[in-house]
Amino acid sequence: MNFLRRRLSDSNFMANLPNGYMMDLQRPEEQDQVVPPASAPASTSPDHRAPQTQPQAAQSTIPSSSTSGGFFSSLSQAVKHTSVFGGHGSTGPASKKPKVLLVIDDSKTDWAKIFHGKKVLEDFDIRVEQAEFSEMNLAAYVDGGCIVDLQLVRNNTKVVRSIKPDFVLIRQHALNMANGQDNRGILLGLQYGGVPSTNSLQAACAFCDKPWVFSQLIGMYKHLGAEKFPLIEQTFYSSHHAMTSPPSFPAVVKIGQAHAGMGKVKVENAQDFEDTAGLVALAKTYATSEPYIDSKYDIRIQKIGQNYKAYMRTSICGSWKANTGSAMLEQIAMVERYKVWVDTCAEIFGGLDICAVKAVHGKDGKDYIIELMDSAMPLMGEHRDEDKQQIAELVIGRMNELLSAHEEAREDQAQAGAKAGAQASPVQAPMQQPQGCLQYILDCNGSSEGGIPKGAAAQKMSSPIQATDSVTVKDQQTPGKGSAQTAQNPPGSSGAPQKGSSPKTQQPRPSKRRSGSSASSSEQKSQPQLNKSQSLTSTLSTRESGAGIGQVSTPEETKAESIRSLRMSFANLFSE
Repeated sequence: MNFLRRRLSDSNFMANLPNGYMMDLQRPEEQDQVVPPASAPASTSPDHRAPQTQPQAAQSTIPSSSTSGGFFSSLSQAVKHTSVFGGHGSTGPASKKPKVLLVIDDSKTDWAKIFHGKKVLEDFDIRVEQAEFSEMNLAAYVDGGCIVDLQLVRNNTKVVRSIKPDFVLIRQHALNMANGQDNRGILLGLQYGGVPSTNSLQAACAFCDKPWVFSQLIGMYKHLGAEKFPLIEQTFYSSHHAMTSPPSFPAVVKIGQAHAGMGKVKVENAQDFEDTAGLVALAKTYATSEPYIDSKYDIRIQKIGQNYKAYMRTSICGSWKANTGSAMLEQIAMVERYKVWVDTCAEIFGGLDICAVKAVHGKDGKDYIIELMDSAMPLMGEHRDEDKQQIAELVIGRMNELLSAHEEAREDQAQAGAKAGAQASPVQAPMQQPQGCLQYILDCNGSSEGGIPKGAAAQKMSSPIQATDSVTVKDQQTPGKGSAQTAQNPPGSSGAPQKGSSPKTQQPRPSKRRSGSSASSSEQKSQPQLNKSQSLTSTLSTRESGAGIGQVSTPEETKAESIRSLRMSFANLFSE
């Protein structure tokens, strides 16, 4: 009862009651009237009288059902409303959160516009978060995945937020010699958190050191041969101490992680080579050297998914570096030879979705492969927008594959868990049911705590007279040991009754034709004074007994009277 007092005094619960409920409690209680059946001629058979009584019964059941659906329906809805918002569960379908795509790139390209309107598995939206390596901090956990903190500057305003990426598109170099930034820790954190990416994080870490990538090209050169895979000769120096034997001149020395024309020096003789070794000592890094190729133009073959393009770039500024200064760019035909180069290079590090092969065409008419680039390659030519759309489609395809595999693995785990649970415990544990007065209220409404109709609720609401009848009939049909013991021991004997005997004599059951007023008055006189908690139950029992004795009431009328009594008891309880 204290639970109901606290629950009904809650403002959230009272807000869920039907409109006009408190005003309806002030309505005067209706008198219990017994409507006698309409008089009919003596010659009328029971078959002719039945249609006359059926409309009355139908009319009496309509208000009772509406009354039961008023208070108890609102009370059940309030209980379910409280359980839902209390964290016990939700009846609605789970909302599907958008998938977070982290794009590591500068602000020159707005990837949010490119991915706008695109979905993963045609059901999940894509939320694009774009930032550079220098704007990111990261923390990864064994079970919690990866949390990335972004510190962005947009429109001269600093924006700080945290995200949990589902996929990463890498469009920047993690190791940037120009800015002196080493962001390989971000790649390690993403790998630690198990975040998939394009290209793979293993490939991104490997491309931080170009000698490591070039070693993979050496393996292809040895496998395919110089005719199919013309790789340039190159020498690796772990430090400046190893730069003692000069290469053939002229040569090009690349210091450390050199890219985009930076960190490259053209040496003409041994003296220049020694001076370059001093620069390598200051940089405290490794170096490579390769013969200088007097080229007519550069060749670039790029691959984005299954899309290929080939470009020819010719320097018009007179610099030996074709990728610096002014140059003329032209798209050329994609011949089979170029396709073999890029397809072979795309197989390293478990596969590269986005890559490009750089080569030079010398004045001697030969081609020389000099470098391999990953997903951080710059886009060139007039088809940059087309290339960006191809990258977006490639990323969505990878996300679809990963999400489908994840959903299949989850379903397999669920099926395996259900099978193991069925084998371990074939009998399902029953759900915890509400107890006490709340159980009585829900039974009256014909529903359980979750809103599922219960077939046993109508059986629990049967009248006490019917329960007494069932017990009496059972005792009459099955004679017990007590009757035999009574016959052996007369009333004057002092023998003790045996086990299972009934010393008390069964009282005759009162007739059902007694008037309702006399039965209710005698029961009220015999009742002791009760508190509020007991009066609530006793009032229901008294009214049900009176209705059962005075007239043959239907279950609908009994339920309606119980509802009315309970509502009046609640009003008296909280009015004081």
